[in-house]
Amino acid sequence: MAQPRLLEGIRIVDLTSVVFGPYATEILADLGADVIKVEGLTGDQFRHAGRPAKTFGMGPCTLNLNKGKRSLAVDLKTEDGKAALTKVLLDADVFIHNVREQAIERLGFGYEAVTALKPGIVYVHCVGFGSDGPYAGLQAYDDVIQAATGTATLLPRADGNPAPRYLPSLIADKVAGLHGAYATLAAIIHKLRTGEGQFVEVPMFEAFSHFMLQEHLYGATLVPPLEPAGYPRQVDPHRQPFPTADGYISIVPYTPEAVERIMPLIGAPELIEDERFATPYGRIVNISAFYDEIASRTPARTSAEWCALFAEHQIPAMPVRDLADITDDPHLQAVDFFQHRTHPTEGDYLQLRAPVKFSVGGFDVGPAPTIGQDNAELA
Repeated sequence: MAQPRLLEGIRIVDLTSVVFGPYATEILADLGADVIKVEGLTGDQFRHAGRPAKTFGMGPCTLNLNKGKRSLAVDLKTEDGKAALTKVLLDADVFIHNVREQAIERLGFGYEAVTALKPGIVYVHCVGFGSDGPYAGLQAYDDVIQAATGTATLLPRADGNPAPRYLPSLIADKVAGLHGAYATLAAIIHKLRTGEGQFVEVPMFEAFSHFMLQEHLYGATLVPPLEPAGYPRQVDPHRQPFPTADGYISIVPYTPEAVERIMPLIGAPELIEDERFATPYGRIVNISAFYDEIASRTPARTSAEWCALFAEHQIPAMPVRDLADITDDPHLQAVDFFQHRTHPTEGDYLQLRAPVKFSVGGFDVGPAPTIGQDNAELA
């Protein structure tokens, strides 16, 4: 018998686009919510990221980002489009969107208008910058947020190249999406307890600042600061994958006990008596030198040999896997992370399994919809 889905019965009208909002609603759809993706007639912009197998608007990224959702494609500048959105909002528990405030008000779907239409709704606004600050109303994309939070200055700290650079991932979008998902869930729980809906604002700038500054505010946490911002361990240029006979490996001897265990394992028992590493404090201040000592010895074995040895002695280590080979990872294969599916229009593809597990609650989600696939049912 199929297990119940944890958010079964919760309907979410999703007027978000690109990655921030759609990633939040992907998580909610995975958990069982009925997510109705409201989009323009040519589809959400990110539907066109990558080459589709067969159908316009079905780029590879959308197959996972929009899995388990339904699509209502309308022109919200027309009366028919507004009527279609109004219709689905009447049965919604949550309305989530990333349209700027002035624009959503002009369309007639601001907070006051929607709560008049559906009292008690949870109204979630995904924004670039919080409405109380001077950046309110500015547009924001991942690159903009990486720049504004100081994230683009992390790689220069680590490698000495002074040019600011972005981390090559839509990391700010996805982190903000995670904040959007839990904020929505918290508001749903509050509504279930009290019957009271509310307005929820999820700003990407503040969300990503909160994420990055947990460690990188570092010395600037104190007033006055005793050390600069930037967690030294993360920006140490020597803290990089170590070369092996056939590739690279990540090794993290994090605890004092692990440091002592790794010295003889890499064939350098004399380092235990080295004055630079003889005390816990010395290991901290001389950590770069310790990384160099490891790096000079790891080419003696293959990555697999080192991983087996370190696993035996409880030293955290993993080989550096190329992104192109990630689908071959034996652990991800064993946990069925990449689920081979056949899309009704696009053919075979790999669906990403929800990464969390519950003892009760299934994750059997349907495929991503084509643009406007559910118009006949929903409009």
